[in-house]
Amino acid sequence: MNTLEAIILAIIEGITEFLPVSSTGHMIIASSFFGIAHEDFTKLFTIVIQLGTILSVVVLYWKRFFQSFDFYYKLLVAFIPAVVLGLLLSDFIDGLLENPITVAISLIIGGALLLKVDEWFGHENGTEISYPTAFKIGLFQCLAMIPGVSRSGASIVGGMTQKLSRTTAAEFSFFLAIPTMLGATVKKSYDYYKAGFVLTSDQVNLLIIGNVVGFVVALIAIKTFIGFLQKHGFKLFGYYRIIFGFIYLSIYLIEIYNKK
Repeated sequence: MNTLEAIILAIIEGITEFLPVSSTGHMIIASSFFGIAHEDFTKLFTIVIQLGTILSVVVLYWKRFFQSFDFYYKLLVAFIPAVVLGLLLSDFIDGLLENPITVAISLIIGGALLLKVDEWFGHENGTEISYPTAFKIGLFQCLAMIPGVSRSGASIVGGMTQKLSRTTAAEFSFFLAIPTMLGATVKKSYDYYKAGFVLTSDQVNLLIIGNVVGFVVALIAIKTFIGFLQKHGFKLFGYYRIIFGFIYLSIYLIEIYNKK
């Protein structure tokens, strides 16, 4: 991975992490385009630069983190399903990450569902999140363990099914990203450490660049997304996912055909 590739991947991460379009799917596709998808450092890079996007949430919503301990307890309750399933299905999930067909199909199906989300749940306006609601949102978030299923999209829709407004569901999804992404980063980093993977000075610099770029881009993406969501809902994201999924699936199948 060179500096330009690191910057591009970080921009993609910053834009897509909090949008319902699947950051993992986009990162897999972009790194495959660069021909670096199977490199160990690339896999570590795509996880570690999530720290920058996490920080953007803390900076934008810092006042919310000083309101009450109840806020943290609800995040913990919502985080539990991801911890349990993540540990149980770790190897299976890693296998899915290598499958472009899974990514493409998930993008298309998720897009079709987003076209209907506003019709089904867009009229809700709840703002209070109970413990059962937090846990159910956490269950929805687990769907994002399938590559191509957006973590933010799954958790936002999960919140809307519990009668939360778009904005409230989206903001809770942002907060839930902090323990979820931090946990994934720590686990994956420890796995690489146990495997004897040692970072070079150039790779450390790329991680720093990736986190800084991801942080700045995520700040802009979050503010823009909230405003857009309030005015226009999810349909545009649904159409984008469907089109992008079919294009990627077509390119992949053509490559397979040409190799025969």
